[in-house]
Amino acid sequence: MATHKTYSISDLRDRPEFAGDVADRIWNAWWRQDGHERALIRGLVDENFASTGLPQAFVAHDGDTFLGTAHLIDNDLESRPQYSPWVAAVWVDETARRSGIGAALVQAGADAAFGQGFDTAYLCAKPAVSAFYERLGWQRIEEDVEGLNVFSMKRGA
Repeated sequence: MATHKTYSISDLRDRPEFAGDVADRIWNAWWRQDGHERALIRGLVDENFASTGLPQAFVAHDGDTFLGTAHLIDNDLESRPQYSPWVAAVWVDETARRSGIGAALVQAGADAAFGQGFDTAYLCAKPAVSAFYERLGWQRIEEDVEGLNVFSMKRGA
């Protein structure tokens, strides 16, 4: 059950106090089990502060309470260098799920891609969560790429 009915989506550059939360969630969700250091992920998150294009990170928050994050990056699958940019590292804290925050974060990433002049945005997801992205209008363009499905969204779709 979602407990957060109000939230905002901000560019991480405007809310730098959330950088630690962003790094922590990404590290715990995708990198920790592979033996990567949290400091590596924090360094990647901090790259957003020097960027005016890619990478770009977004945070969902209820005032000063961190709720989630999503990122627009150059590439999320090394085996697919032809696709760029990618909405990646979408994470919503468990207490805030099922309240539209994930959809809003994904849309913020896609809108940022289109705002930077890209005609198509990409993302990849495990098959178990692929239906979520399809409900948001993302088109599945490849299946089982390193165990993931690849999606695209065109500007104006």
